[in-house]
Amino acid sequence: QVQLVESGGGLVQAGGSLRLSCAASGLTLSRKTMAWFRQAPGKERDFVCGITWGTSATYYAASVKGRFTISRDNAKNTVYLQMNSLKPEDTAVYYCAAAGGSNYYYRGPPDFASWGQGTQVTVSS
Repeated sequence: QVQLVESGGGLVQAGGSLRLSCAASGLTLSRKTMAWFRQAPGKERDFVCGITWGTSATYYAASVKGRFTISRDNAKNTVYLQMNSLKPEDTAVYYCAAAGGSNYYYRGPPDFASWGQGTQVTVSS
């Protein structure tokens, strides 16, 4: 049974930083493209960033590029999201997800087969 468990969310002031973690069991993260999504109240779930299997290439939404960094520790079977220079508009529930297929660059929620429960990130102004 696949489980993804996020942690590290919280309340931070604008300009601050947080690091989210996503620990996996039941699958090997290094063999999957992994991604972070976020969902604000009343809005759709949006792609934030991804890291491919194989070369671990990273790709980002324009709104977070240069501020957020996704990484993976294969030994710990964990994916991370380092968030710097946070803005109030980054406030959302953040989810990690594992792709269901074997391609590299997925961005749409339907392409992801496994999801964590989410962790709240709140950025105050």
